[in-house]
Amino acid sequence: MATVVDEIKSRVDIVDLVSQTVQLRRSGKNYTGFCPFHSNTRTPAFVVFPESGTWRCFGQCNEGGDIFGFMMKKEGWDFSEALRYLADRAGVALTPHTPEEQAKSEEFESMRNVLEEAAGFYRHNLFHTPAGQAVLDYLQKVRGLNIEIIEAFGLGFAPDSWDAGLEYLSSKGWSETDLLGCGLIMEREGGAGYYDRFRNRLMLPIRDERGRLAGFGARVVNPDDVPKFLNSPQNPLFDKGRLLYGLDRARKGIRERDQAVLVEGYLDVIALHQAGFTNVVSPMGTALTEGQLRLLKRFSRRMVLALDADAAGDRATLRGLEIARQSLDREPDPVFDSRGLLTIESRLQADIRVATLPPGQDPDEVIARSPGDWEAIIAGARPIVVHVMETLAKDLDLEDPKAKSRLAAQVLPLVEDVSDPIERDAYRQRLARLLRVDERVLLDWSPRTAGGARSGSRVRRGPESPRFEARTKPGDRAEVSSPDPVETHCLAVLLRRPDLVFRVDRALQEDGLNRLSVDDFHSTEHKLLLQLIEESLNQDHAEPLHYVLNSLSMPLMELADHLLEKSSDLDPNDDRVLEDLVRSFLLLRQRRLRQEIDHLRFLMEEAQAAGDSQAGEYQHTMVQYAIARSRLDQALAHYTSHTDFKTKTSLFSKPATWGGE
Repeated sequence: MATVVDEIKSRVDIVDLVSQTVQLRRSGKNYTGFCPFHSNTRTPAFVVFPESGTWRCFGQCNEGGDIFGFMMKKEGWDFSEALRYLADRAGVALTPHTPEEQAKSEEFESMRNVLEEAAGFYRHNLFHTPAGQAVLDYLQKVRGLNIEIIEAFGLGFAPDSWDAGLEYLSSKGWSETDLLGCGLIMEREGGAGYYDRFRNRLMLPIRDERGRLAGFGARVVNPDDVPKFLNSPQNPLFDKGRLLYGLDRARKGIRERDQAVLVEGYLDVIALHQAGFTNVVSPMGTALTEGQLRLLKRFSRRMVLALDADAAGDRATLRGLEIARQSLDREPDPVFDSRGLLTIESRLQADIRVATLPPGQDPDEVIARSPGDWEAIIAGARPIVVHVMETLAKDLDLEDPKAKSRLAAQVLPLVEDVSDPIERDAYRQRLARLLRVDERVLLDWSPRTAGGARSGSRVRRGPESPRFEARTKPGDRAEVSSPDPVETHCLAVLLRRPDLVFRVDRALQEDGLNRLSVDDFHSTEHKLLLQLIEESLNQDHAEPLHYVLNSLSMPLMELADHLLEKSSDLDPNDDRVLEDLVRSFLLLRQRRLRQEIDHLRFLMEEAQAAGDSQAGEYQHTMVQYAIARSRLDQALAHYTSHTDFKTKTSLFSKPATWGGE
């Protein structure tokens, strides 16, 4: 059974799609060009493979995927947005919204219209009233902002009145219920009417990554007013944990620099954009959440937290090292949570670093003094573990053995949480040099469990060698409209038995291989399903399968239903299920790595023929691939291959084909 996603893939020519962004040159059956997702490249290491409907960058970003993955990375879209665009391009009709979904969509659109009307009201008050002129003077003369940037970010002013906004918006036909739902007004005690939420404040519209207005941030004009900053209340549009101020304007800059910088203040974001640093965003005044960092990862894996000296200092760092801290979103105030960030960095396969500002200075002050100083601060950003160890060490007497022991006790648990074994060893060596002790002492001291992970943790291990094995792709080029049967089988079993994720992880690690990753799958929809399965295991509000099914869009629900139907005869108590699943993943990785080697050999031959120095780098990469392939071969040798991946007769009571029929 072909799904709507399969139909779209069969109709959209990947070469035509990518050619809109990348100038491609035919080379045999494939096409090459310069990668559109990173700069500073001299070699066309971006390859499109028409037969499999895939693309791959063998350069800096080292990513690949199908047409959905390409549009999601290029535009920063989620799967639903890419689906709508590609369905329209392919002429494929999507399942219409249910009445409930249509009603919710119309409600959201109405809320955005109210907010836009309010934004216009606030802008008028900033530019065309005496009270607003005083705020405008402050922005220009004190904060150094010019009119162009003020208008670009849509700044405004809420007058010092209890009902000016209410009266204006009511005159435009909006009801009190509309305004209350958007968080623009509040109900008086006892239910005796309503009043404006924002009064005598500088108003900063907050938009989502697509530029749609979600709410407001408001800063006091009178220093005696409290609180200093006030955001719109939480509502269906304004979710503080999933919004980043300035992201709608920073998307292009983040892609161009391949780096996102996070600062604490909204006005700091505006000042930095005015100075040309258009890759800067800010959270909503609370601790960073994984949702915000996951949103940023659509545009770049490289992120820098530019913290002031107090936020990045000893007290906050120690606070972040508490064992009880499990996530970034449980503190009401902004804190630097090293353990939470490290866990998320591993889960997202991102590169999160920390930059510390000069004591007592905000980003806009650094920029006003010298843009070059800001560039140097960001360039000097340190990995999380390095930041923590050096921050904690600066006030210690490292000639004192007890001080050395205290520092080791604080830093080594963080080191053990690092997912990549090469990074883990490098940090341990760095700590040994800092403490001036033998590294073997730290190895003996460190509280490790078998496998190198903290007991009970679900940290994702990185690749055994830089960037390779986890990124491999299917070796047998299937028709674009036919899902890979081994991929489909693996996902169907995991959908039925999400708990097997842990057991497969353990089995792979015992053979020295990476844990499961979304990059084990080729198709975007399979990646998204695995991601949801993993999320379902990290929550306790619903059964894993129910959590997954309730989180799916209609096209992915169609795929999930198909997978559940095909795995309906799976015997969950059959001991062979786990062995079969591990063997399937190993075979999948082996086949993908084989194709990866073929692709790299193709690029290497082209580079050698052109006398390009990149050929040497490809040769080095080929050696790493060979090492990864040897590990996979050894792991597969542990399993006897009795399973035909086209007909699952050993685990199901009746034959079931996995070719997407």
